[in-house]
Amino acid sequence: MKRIVLVGAGSVEFTRNLLGDILSSPALRDADLVLHDIDPDRLATAERMARWTAETLKAAPTITGHLDRLEALRGADFVINTIQVGGARATKIDFEVPGRYGLRYTINDTIGVGGVFRGLRTIPVVLGIARDMEAVCPDAWLLNYTNPLAILVRAVSEATSIKVAGLCHSVFWTIDTIAGYLGIARDEIDSESAGINHLAFLLKLRHHGRDLYPDLRRFVEEGRTPDDNLVRSELFLHLGFYPTESSEHHAEYNPWFIGKRDDRGDAVERLHVPIGEYLDRVSHNLDEYAETVRKLDAGEPFEIERSGEYAATIADAMATGVPARIVGNMMNRGALIPNLDGDACVEVPCLVDGLGVRPVAVGPLPLHLAAYMRGAIDMQGLTVQAALRHDRDAIGHAVMTDPIVQSHLTLDQAWKLTDEMIEAEAEWLPRWLGGAAAD
Repeated sequence: MKRIVLVGAGSVEFTRNLLGDILSSPALRDADLVLHDIDPDRLATAERMARWTAETLKAAPTITGHLDRLEALRGADFVINTIQVGGARATKIDFEVPGRYGLRYTINDTIGVGGVFRGLRTIPVVLGIARDMEAVCPDAWLLNYTNPLAILVRAVSEATSIKVAGLCHSVFWTIDTIAGYLGIARDEIDSESAGINHLAFLLKLRHHGRDLYPDLRRFVEEGRTPDDNLVRSELFLHLGFYPTESSEHHAEYNPWFIGKRDDRGDAVERLHVPIGEYLDRVSHNLDEYAETVRKLDAGEPFEIERSGEYAATIADAMATGVPARIVGNMMNRGALIPNLDGDACVEVPCLVDGLGVRPVAVGPLPLHLAAYMRGAIDMQGLTVQAALRHDRDAIGHAVMTDPIVQSHLTLDQAWKLTDEMIEAEAEWLPRWLGGAAAD
């Protein structure tokens, strides 16, 4: 029986999706499921949701909830991390303080100012989880969904001995989107992607051995792209490879869209860039949690669908020894993508079996794609350096890599913004930085 621990289980919608995947696996239907959260009300709601999911799927897991993290982790085989340090209040600050400087963002959780500070407030907590794992489940895999994903995988890999893989659903849903565009069943498309999390590209795209890129290019050039995906189409036409992350993310990963005009007008308006979208998502998540509680109280059913998340695939493959292929975020070690930094966290195809998650070397990327990613890799390295070495200057240097900052602010303004962010988020930042959280 595998012991699977969900840390941050109070994110009940994501927890329900994960449990639906896990309990749909014959090998995991009797798993020891452990839920951990620091919020007792959310933890209780997660337990109710877990029991409803198990009953609906006619599975027979053992389900327990723990406020004590160390006890939750004891003896784990897999630890799935979905925490969000600071929650909605910290996210609001990620947008509000840069907004005083005229900076606009869509998601702001991976690179840029938001990625840096989400990393700074989250790294100490995730390292605490990993060090607890070293004490009570040293052979377990840490499966990290929390953003900024690559920063956290890199910090855990550099500071602890824990095996860690970063998991993201962007490639799965990109293939799903393209399948819809081209009228092909998703499961019939073969693809290979590589890069870094949220900045990867489809290197190969095939249907029964036939290259699908000419069909995709024709779809885009004919102007058939829906309004919510126009940034990706624009990048595809100029870079020659299709991005695996959404338009709203890519709009803020470069200086070409937000606040820019060309002979076709304002890019934000023309390409329907959803400024502040993540704030809307946060509000929706809070409403969704309230609706979940209401439905549980009323005894109303929920819809259970396979979510495409990889955590269940990993646990199933390791439990059964039946190989599976996923997309994972692992340390480059100078070998997986040789023209990206050797100590970067990269997103590549991975094989999973009874021996664990094993990344596949894809070789060097086309140089222009590697160049597009390098600023984000530098930001990740500087943020991890700041957190592990208690290097305050590295925070400012990381903020300076933000393409939105570079296109709008002077160096002095970037440094002042950094200081204001440190002050505004002190509640969640470690004491070495003058904050109130543990180091």
